[in-house]
Amino acid sequence: MAIRRPHISIITLNVNELNSPINRHRVEECMTKQNPTICCLQKTHLSFKDKYRLKVKGWKMIFQANGIQKKSGNSITNIKKIDFEIEKVKKDTEGHFIMKKGIMHQEEATLINIYTLNQGAPKYTKQLLTELKEETDQNTITVEDLNTSLSYMDRLSKQEINEEITSLNDTLDKLDIIDIYRAFHPKTAAFTFFSSAHVTFSRIDHLLEHRDSLNTPKRVEIIPTIFSDHNALKLEINCTKKAGRTINTWRLKNMLLKSNWVREEIKRKIERYTETNVNSNTIYQKFWDMVKAVIIRKFVSLQVYLQKQE
Repeated sequence: MAIRRPHISIITLNVNELNSPINRHRVEECMTKQNPTICCLQKTHLSFKDKYRLKVKGWKMIFQANGIQKKSGNSITNIKKIDFEIEKVKKDTEGHFIMKKGIMHQEEATLINIYTLNQGAPKYTKQLLTELKEETDQNTITVEDLNTSLSYMDRLSKQEINEEITSLNDTLDKLDIIDIYRAFHPKTAAFTFFSSAHVTFSRIDHLLEHRDSLNTPKRVEIIPTIFSDHNALKLEINCTKKAGRTINTWRLKNMLLKSNWVREEIKRKIERYTETNVNSNTIYQKFWDMVKAVIIRKFVSLQVYLQKQE
């Protein structure tokens, strides 16, 4: 099976409320200029019915963490018109996080958008990522306004890293999760947030991924903004190799089909995917192509799991 993996770009930004038409216009201008594939916003202050006030040409899907009530920390994820079939959406009612799982360009993909409050931010993030452990893998990207720095290099002040942040970093290590910006800029002191109360700069906005994905060609940078006290983080993933198209060869082992557990897992996967993606507008040839990709990925993950148990 030959798969060509195209360029994908993700922007994450704390917009510091979008109820103002001026702020919405500035965000729209910024996103139009940057033209990301996926845009993750935090602290929008918009209710569910108001999310469509933010209109950017080309945005196909909009997912919001909170419901009908306005929440100070709600997260919104906007996805352009790309081949992203959503299988599962998980979120909390307080608007602190939203997770999307699905198939993007015939590859499994998971995106998590998190906003944490100032009080107890490291503890909340540690607990949430631990709870989502079974939902994530090497194809997961986590974007977040953590409201705290992960290392001393992320602060202009000389304040020491406290026990809560140390504990969070230990958990990230155990989960094989890395800070993408710090991985690609190990010696760069760059910041995303200015605190007027403490008159200091820090980097409290983060992009996280599994350690096994580090070799995928990427570029990550900080994008200055004038309408928020946060700067944006932009991640570009260039998955097209110069040598040509990537060839993935995989053969189904008959032993997998002999396992009742494997057959039931595959059956449930197909049922969940069908319930989520079949409607009156379904193009069945495209749907069948996506189902095949879903089944193959599920077989691969089950095979890897069984091998680890041996």
